Amino acid sequence: MKPGFRQSMAWLHTWSGLLVGWVLFAVFLTGTAAYLRPEISLWMRPELEVTRPGPDIAPRLMEAMARLAPGSPNWSIGMPTARDPVARVFWRDPQAPNRRGFRDAALHPATGEVLTARATRGGEFFYRFHFDLHYMSPIVARWIVSACAMFMLVAIISGIVTHRRIFADFFTFRPGKGQRSWLDGHAVAAVLALPYHLMITYTGLVTLMFLTMPWGAQLAYKGDRAAMNADIFGNAPVTRPAGRPAPLVGIGPLVEEAARRWEGSSVGRITVQNPGDARATIQLVRQDSERISFNPQSLLFDGTTGALISATGEAALPAAETRGVMYGLHVGRFAGPLLRGLFLLSGLAGSVMVATGCILWAVKMRQQAAKRGRVGFGTRLVEHLNVAAIAGLPVAMGAFFWANRLLPAQMEGRAEWEIHLFFAAWGLCLLHPLLRRGRQAWVEQLGLGALLFGLLPLLNLLVTRRHLGITLAEGDWIRAGFDLGLLAIGGALGAIAWMVARPKVAGARAERTAASPLATAEAAE
Repeated sequence: MKPGFRQSMAWLHTWSGLLVGWVLFAVFLTGTAAYLRPEISLWMRPELEVTRPGPDIAPRLMEAMARLAPGSPNWSIGMPTARDPVARVFWRDPQAPNRRGFRDAALHPATGEVLTARATRGGEFFYRFHFDLHYMSPIVARWIVSACAMFMLVAIISGIVTHRRIFADFFTFRPGKGQRSWLDGHAVAAVLALPYHLMITYTGLVTLMFLTMPWGAQLAYKGDRAAMNADIFGNAPVTRPAGRPAPLVGIGPLVEEAARRWEGSSVGRITVQNPGDARATIQLVRQDSERISFNPQSLLFDGTTGALISATGEAALPAAETRGVMYGLHVGRFAGPLLRGLFLLSGLAGSVMVATGCILWAVKMRQQAAKRGRVGFGTRLVEHLNVAAIAGLPVAMGAFFWANRLLPAQMEGRAEWEIHLFFAAWGLCLLHPLLRRGRQAWVEQLGLGALLFGLLPLLNLLVTRRHLGITLAEGDWIRAGFDLGLLAIGGALGAIAWMVARPKVAGARAERTAASPLATAEAAE
């Protein structure tokens, strides 16, 4: 630590951000992409038609499930929405080859027919990656992400303390001033969305509170995990079948009852236990996008008589509702198009904040090392990881989308191979700076990312029928908007690559060193 309070805070800000900066950048960027999880999933399944959900779709979907999984002890129906106009259904099948016995399908909301589309994790991959990472135990990954979020919260608070002129700096940006410009950019990105950064970091910790701080819940529920899961996640209690056949009650009146109790809100999920049995139950869960709180509200009905058994979440205790609101703020599913756009921009600002912080630390260390006449291994390692983590992640994300379009549609393990190629591309970006150091590595990886994103709409035109020429004409604004967004991302990466590639103005040695935070080792030395 340094003498003096502000100096200590500056030291804490630097190191708390640097030590976990690369993980934070990946979490921020993929978490930002997760705001478009339904849109990404739909774009990555070009075979699916976009059909506006109409009235009375619940009875058709229940009939479809009766045909699709007549012997299943459990059905789960995800109702279509404007952002994801396809019914997602899951059911337990004792004959399924996987260990947990689950099967899934996408159903046409108007007819209930099974829709055939390429296997992909879609936007779910980015959503899961930003807190589960990959290729490791989810519990271990969540502990890592929780620790990084704690470091991030410390970095934000210490950064506020350190920058006395934080709001004045927000209105100060000096382009073309080398390192000064990048420092201004770091401050602007931090202050521009400061409330969002504080909210998303703190609420991220809240979403994992039952992992990192489970003692209160354990004490409150006295070890009854089933009761805790029912209250927290809205899971219906498990009931054993009676062994006596009985027809299911019509779903229509139950949906009407739910709309009445929820003041017009719609059903987001239908869960049926023991369909066709005398002990069948039907649970209706409220659509989570229609309210801020993520505290689930559900109604449990007798599956044969339609009698209401229980209602949960309608009178949540203050602590539960506070946690639900924080969770809802974090995932942002309640947000409309405008607010979702602000969340996206704020998430990108957070990614820029983390990236520029890591880069500025490396530049400062290299300048100090250059004065001593020796650049240490630690500085070189940070510079190498900066290139791979910051410029390499967009390359990996672009490769993920290209794999979705180029891998054979009927390929075995196709969804897993999309993810394998994502990490393979990222791994190559880790090796690339060993061959092309400094500025050249940055330019080439950023340029490659620009090409991968910018050419995706052209690839779409060549290999699918869901390209801009069709989607714009048909009013498929989800896919058309996503293609236009890909072009914008490609243009932004290309502009950054161009700025990094510009030759530095000749001048004093110190000015040459500070001309770009992405200066090469040769130029700095």
